[in-house]
Amino acid sequence: MRQSAPLTIINGELVLPDRTEKGAIRVENGLIAEVGLAGPQDGDEVFDAKGKLVAPGLVDFGVFAVDKPAFHFGGITRAAVMPDQNPPLDYPSRVKLVAQSGKPDLWVHPLAAATKGLEGRELAEIGLMKQAGARGVATGRRWISDSGAMLRLLQYAAMLDLVVVSHAEDAALAGNASATAGDMATRLGLPSAPAEAEALAVSRDIALAEMAGARLHLRQVTTARALDLVRSAKARGVKVTAGVTPAHFMLSDLATAQFRTFAKLSPPLRSDADRKAVIEAISDGTIDVIASGHDPRGAEDKRLPFSDAEPGMAGAETLLAMALTLVRDDAIDLVRAFELLAAAPAALLDAPCGKLETGTEADICVIDPHKPWVVDSRKMEATAGNTPFDGQPAQGRALALFKGGVKIG
Repeated sequence: MRQSAPLTIINGELVLPDRTEKGAIRVENGLIAEVGLAGPQDGDEVFDAKGKLVAPGLVDFGVFAVDKPAFHFGGITRAAVMPDQNPPLDYPSRVKLVAQSGKPDLWVHPLAAATKGLEGRELAEIGLMKQAGARGVATGRRWISDSGAMLRLLQYAAMLDLVVVSHAEDAALAGNASATAGDMATRLGLPSAPAEAEALAVSRDIALAEMAGARLHLRQVTTARALDLVRSAKARGVKVTAGVTPAHFMLSDLATAQFRTFAKLSPPLRSDADRKAVIEAISDGTIDVIASGHDPRGAEDKRLPFSDAEPGMAGAETLLAMALTLVRDDAIDLVRAFELLAAAPAALLDAPCGKLETGTEADICVIDPHKPWVVDSRKMEATAGNTPFDGQPAQGRALALFKGGVKIG
C-alpha cells in the first residue's frame, strides 16, 4: 500500500514509548516522519483524531487463523501466525505463502514449525524457512517433551537469531485434561491436570534456553509458580519473555461453570489466585506480551460435551478492550499497555513497527478508550464467535486504522 500524499493526524492524544502527549503525527512514504508537531503541511491529507488516543497498531503474537475483518475491528495491523495450520508450516513454500497472505492491509508474520509435522521429534528445515519469511519458530499447540530435541532446537535457533515460541505445559501431566485440578473441576467431574504441569514445562524450557543462550518466548504463562520461575530467570539474565491472553487475567475457572465450552481454553483457566498473579506479573514486567490467542472454532468444535469440545477462543476483537481494563483498574498505564500490545511483540518479530517513533512503519490506530459496547458472539467479525466474554460489557474501540499511512478501517 502506497500513500498518495503525506498524512497528518491532528488533535490526538499520542501514546509514545515513554509518555502520552497531545499533538499531531505526520506520515510520509509509509513511515512516521514527525511526532508531536503543531499541525499539517501544505498538501497533506488530514485526519482529525478529535482528542482520541493515537497509538501504534496492535501486533498480535501467536494467532491460529488469519481473520482479517476481526483483526481490523480490533485495531490489529500485524499478526504472528502459529504453525498449526493444515498442513503445518514445516516447509519453506508454506511459510512463504502465509507471509504473503494478508498484504497489503494486514501483514502476517509466520512462525515456523519447530519439528516436522509438529510431532516434537525431528527438527524441521528452520534455516530455509527463515529465508522464506519465518520470524520465529514455534512448538505449536503442544510442548516438545523430548529434552534433547528441544535443546537442539534452541541451539539451532540461537545460531539463526530466531525466537523459540514454546507452549509450556508438561504433556505427560496434562494428558487429555480439559480443566485445571481444583474445586471447580471436581464439582463438574471434568478430567483435570495440576497447575504444576505448566511450572514443570517452564522450568525445563528455561534451563535449556539458558544452556543454549537462546531467545525463548513462553507464549502463555498462567500460574503463579511458573511466573515466579520466569521472574527469577529474567533476574539472572536469561533471554526469556512471557505472554498471556486476556482470558487468563479476566477470568478464573469459575467461568467453566455450567460447562460453558466457550471458556474451554489451552492452557485451561486457572484459580482466582493464579489470575491475580497474572495481573501482578503484567504490572511488574514479568509478562511482556498480551496477545489474543485468536482461534475461532465453529459449532462443530464447541457444541459438544465439555471434555470433547476443542479449546480455543476468537480473541482478536476483544483484545484491545480487555487490555484497557488493566488501565482503568490502575494495574498499568497506557504506555505500558501498548508496550504489551505492540512494541514488545514487534521486537520479538524484529518488525520495524509497534512504536510511534520517527522512522518506524506507520501502523497507527485511533482509539476511543471509553466507547462502550457489548461483546456479542452472534455479531462478531471473526469466522466464529467462540468468545468467553460473550454478553460482557466492554469499553474501548478502534475508530480508525492506518497501515503504512493508508486508512484501512
